[in-house]
Amino acid sequence: MKKLILLIGLISFNLMAAGPQSMAVIDRSQLSDAGITDSASFDKASQLEILAFAKALLESESIPEAQLPDTLSLPAKRIDIKSLEKVRQHFWQRLTRNYQLASISSVQGMERRIVKALSVDEFRQIVQQANVSPVRLAFHRTYVVEQLRLAALFPKTSSEISTFSDNEVTGEGFADRQFVLTFDDGPSPENGNTDRLMDTLNQHQLHAYFFVLGESFQRRLQQQSKEQLMDLYQGQCVGSHGWQHKSHATWADWQNSVLESLNLISKTIPDSYSPSFRPPYGQRRADSGAFFKQYQIPVVLWNIDSQDWSQKVNTQQASDRVLTLMLLWRKGIILFHDIHTKAPASVDYLYTLTRNAGVTWQDCRRGEITKTQ
Repeated sequence: MKKLILLIGLISFNLMAAGPQSMAVIDRSQLSDAGITDSASFDKASQLEILAFAKALLESESIPEAQLPDTLSLPAKRIDIKSLEKVRQHFWQRLTRNYQLASISSVQGMERRIVKALSVDEFRQIVQQANVSPVRLAFHRTYVVEQLRLAALFPKTSSEISTFSDNEVTGEGFADRQFVLTFDDGPSPENGNTDRLMDTLNQHQLHAYFFVLGESFQRRLQQQSKEQLMDLYQGQCVGSHGWQHKSHATWADWQNSVLESLNLISKTIPDSYSPSFRPPYGQRRADSGAFFKQYQIPVVLWNIDSQDWSQKVNTQQASDRVLTLMLLWRKGIILFHDIHTKAPASVDYLYTLTRNAGVTWQDCRRGEITKTQ
């Protein structure tokens, strides 16, 4: 019995370990440059977020290895230093590139002038001299810990922080200012949060990905007809989140979970069906690439997490968090959950605020999410 309790405890730890102990939230109304009215203001705000994250990342490099367990809230034996350093160096490359993109100035008409190309070392010097708003820096210090925690656990506890194969999509291959909306864990019961979100998406003519749970989808199908579900998801793209919300890294029957849920979706709503899979918690087996390639199923991860599932994060905080990360990463896959109440208002906020800022919301029906990696 003691061994069983210990095993259950270890499995639970593996499932939850990747998640942050505290989540980065920000009140953007406290920032003097909170308004984003055009491409220039988007780039100005982007520069500031990039510098703030880079400043926090630079600070993290001075943390002694002996203090990492306390900083990351992890046992020392679970911290993979090589993985952490690999992700940190990848961040520096992305930040340098993004800072250059944010430094583009409009000249006349569609002409643009790009500032002198920067090396990572040159960008680090800029970061050292930069003055950063305390509000921004507080957010990014927490967010850096979130990211480094994921990195320290990878690959033993997999997440969205890195990939196992080229069949896994993160959004890093998108064009600058190109984003795609994705929603997990649905559908809700009839006339629930999924339905309310659809009204918002249709109002703004947005076409997003929904990664549904086979069990929840089957229950909804028992409430409504096949035709009603086809109407619900019309214009959207629906992939699998597995049959149940369980880690596919530890589930012995994970392959059937993927195939059975995709089969149900394809038979029920063929016009909206997307042969794609998002693993719960971002957790999947390191050797799963051959299976997904065999069945031509892209694994869709994300790089912008709203954390909208958490009761510690309210709607405005989820919205401001996503906007801040859009400005930081400048492209990518945004994660929301359509079974919770925050997504409709957050989507409306983000679309309205950025509609004149040169942002492109990817149309899922074009299948670009699997073509741009």
